[in-house]
Amino acid sequence: MQPVRIALLLAALGSVSAQAGVFDDTEARRQVTDLSIKTEARFDQQARGQLELSGQIQRQAEEIARLRGQVETLNYELETAKKRQQDFYLDLDTRLRKLEPQTGGNAGADPAGAANTKPTGDPAREGQEYEAALNQFKAAKYKEAGAAFATFVQKYPDSSLAPNAQYWLGNAWYAQRNCTKAIEAQSVVTTKYADNAKAPDAWLAIATCQQELGNPTGTKRSLETVIAKYPNTPAAESAQQRLKKK
Repeated sequence: MQPVRIALLLAALGSVSAQAGVFDDTEARRQVTDLSIKTEARFDQQARGQLELSGQIQRQAEEIARLRGQVETLNYELETAKKRQQDFYLDLDTRLRKLEPQTGGNAGADPAGAANTKPTGDPAREGQEYEAALNQFKAAKYKEAGAAFATFVQKYPDSSLAPNAQYWLGNAWYAQRNCTKAIEAQSVVTTKYADNAKAPDAWLAIATCQQELGNPTGTKRSLETVIAKYPNTPAAESAQQRLKKK
């Protein structure tokens, strides 16, 4: 009987050991499965976060591109407006010169319109040099145009074209983004040639430069001067419109 009992005991122990082995394997599988589910959940969460961030970046990039397009459009419209205004003044300058008498300077003429007693120069030569400088300005060669206009006013200070040349010298400086020099040049027009048709436009140019230099007081004073000294002129009308916008 003793051997039988021993055999039964061994069989029972073997069965318990087998059950324990099966239990351990099942638990391990369950833990692996749980870990896999948690890992996938974290991965899904991270993926959604990355997708949302990518979408935000894309939307921001699109908004930046839209704003950049608006800025470029505004810059183009501004440059186009400046070009139209420049072409207008160039055309007006050419038309007015054709109507002016081809004589020497008018700086010495008296209020009654008496002829200048100073010897006259060569109007044809003056006109050619002035036209050459103006053509350089039209071609956007502002540095060369400025030098040519500066030479002209020094060479022909009493020419009837001197006020025009001085005015375009100021515009050449402005086109080179040098408002200080532009104001200096236009101030000569407003003082030395105060009775010339270019004087009110020179005041407007000065006001524009003062505004860009951050001088609102000077800008307002210049615009008011145009209205006071040159009423009923296109420049005065422009000055009034600019004052209304302030």
